[in-house]
Amino acid sequence: MGRTTSFARAALIAAGVLALTACSNLDDTQQKVLSGGAAGAAIGTVGVLVTGGCVPCGTVIGGAVGAGTGYLLDKMDKNTKTGSSSSSSSSGYAPPPSSDNSSGSNAY
Repeated sequence: MGRTTSFARAALIAAGVLALTACSNLDDTQQKVLSGGAAGAAIGTVGVLVTGGCVPCGTVIGGAVGAGTGYLLDKMDKNTKTGSSSSSSSSGYAPPPSSDNSSGSNAY
């Protein structure tokens, strides 16, 4: 039993080192999606363990929500840094012109 345990421990350490080195050359978007997914998976797992339920389901759902959140936060950061506003220009919506009706006349 000791031999199996030491092999499993060595395999786990090797997998962890491999996972950490594989993430060294990611761009900002990939890093935020990955870290969001990892945090979401951890939060989903803990949440399901506390409340009871399907642990793999909570892990997968939490990871997906976290990855999506990381992606959206990255896009919001990029929009903020470039100063572009995607709310009015890309949707095609323009607010109506303000009417200065200070003279009291009615245009109808």
